[in-house]
Amino acid sequence: MNIRSTSGLFVTLLVLALSGCSRDTIKDEPDSGAAPGSSPAGELAGTTWHLVRIMSMDDSEHIPDDPSKYTLSFDAYDGVSIVADCNRGTGSYSSEPSGQLQFGAIAATQALCPPPSLHDVYMKQFEWVRSYVLEDGHLFLATMADGSIIEFEPALGTAGNP
Repeated sequence: MNIRSTSGLFVTLLVLALSGCSRDTIKDEPDSGAAPGSSPAGELAGTTWHLVRIMSMDDSEHIPDDPSKYTLSFDAYDGVSIVADCNRGTGSYSSEPSGQLQFGAIAATQALCPPPSLHDVYMKQFEWVRSYVLEDGHLFLATMADGSIIEFEPALGTAGNP
C-alpha cells in the first residue's frame, strides 16, 4: 500500500470516526436496555482482536512484528483484556451510542519488553480512543487529541469471532 492510499484511508476513517458514523449505526430494533450483545452497544462484546497497525496523524505507522502479541478482548460485561507484548492489562469500556467507544482506567503490568516492542505506543492509545468503525471485518479505533487510527483484525478461533 503506498503513502497516498494509506493517507486516503486514514482521512476516511478519521472523518467516519469523528462524526460517530458507521454502517452499523442504524438498527431496526429499539434499545430496550437489554444485556450487552443484544443491543447496538453490545456488538463488540465477546470479540477478540489482533493489532494490525497504528496509524498516526504525522503519517507514521507502527506495525507489530507479531500481531498475536497485541490483542484486545471485549467481554460481555463491559470488561476489556489487553495483551501488549510481554504485558497484560484489564479494564472497562463503554460503547453507547453505537460507534462511540471509551475505555476506563487500564490496570496493566509494566515489564520491560525486549525490542522491537510496541508496548508503550500501543498502551498509550487507549485513554484517547473515542469511537470505532467495523469495516470489512476489521475494527478501527479512532483517538482524539493525537489523531491516531488503530486497526485490528479478528483473532480467529476465539469466541465471538469467525
